This record gives sequence, C-alpha cells and structure tokens, in this order.
Amino acid sequence: MARRSSMQQSLAFPGAGRDWRPLADRMRPRTIEEFVGQQQLLAPGKPLYQAMASGQLHSLVLWGPPGSGKTTLARLIAARSSAHFIALSAVQASIKDIREAVGQAQQLAAEGRPTVLFLDEVHRFNKAQQDAFLPHVEDGTLTFIGATTENPRSRLLARCCRARPSTCSRH
Repeated sequence: MARRSSMQQSLAFPGAGRDWRPLADRMRPRTIEEFVGQQQLLAPGKPLYQAMASGQLHSLVLWGPPGSGKTTLARLIAARSSAHFIALSAVQASIKDIREAVGQAQQLAAEGRPTVLFLDEVHRFNKAQQDAFLPHVEDGTLTFIGATTENPRSRLLARCCRARPSTCSRH
C-alpha cells in the first residue's frame, strides 16, 4: 500500500502538524467569560467574581473530579487579576521547587505584581512541603490555589478558610 506524501496529508487534514497540544488544551477557555459553570462563584456580584474584579485575590482550594476545569479556572483567575502564575504538582514538587517559586513571588511582590501559586494534587502535599510554603501564604507573598480530586483536609485549607471564612465551604 502506498503512503501518502506529506503534501497529500496536509491537504487531507488542513492544519495537521501545526499544533500538537492535546485537544483538551486547545479547547481550554481563554477568558473567564468562556468558562462554563460555577455561576454561584463566577457570575457578576458573586464572591470570586468580585475578588477578581477588585484585584483582591485570596487563597482557595478547588475540589472536583478530573477534567472539571480546576487548572483552567486557576489560570483564568490569575490572568484576570494580572498575577504571575506558577504551577506545581504536589506529587513532584520538592522543597527546592517551593523555595524557587517563593523567591519568584518575592521578587514580583517587590515590583508590585501579585503571584498565584497553583498546586495540583494538593491532597498529596506532605508536612515538610506545607511547612516551607505556609508562611508565604500567610504573609501574602503569594496567593495559593490548590486543586484536588479528594476531600481537601489539610493545614493549607485551614489557612485558606481562616483568611476568608465567608467564602470557605467548611464554614
């Protein structure tokens, strides 16, 4: 069987070869207005919408099933707030990675720019990782957004709720 030439393939599949990102990434909303769902938080006048509009971000934990938009929402929150976005995975992040992220946040804070540190799989964050991270969440060096598919019971969640009890699902 003869193989198609690359020219034939590109004619058969326009756009083929241009963007190898997964479909889910290419379809990801680019603005908060494109984000579907969570209107109890994101509609005008609602808590998260107001926080983004005023530039007064607070730490939070997003809890939901895989593929529900937790990472996308965190990115959109940072973008809407003109905050630098740093993404880490609790499974892979070392204390060194956390310190580097905090160092970046401190530099940006000195320039007047906020930082959102997004932590995926926050339920896997160990005590040593939390201890390296917590003081910088508490002093406002960075805004923490965690994402988890499991019940988020951690010292970080407790800190998020203490900072903004009116928006915490535990209160």
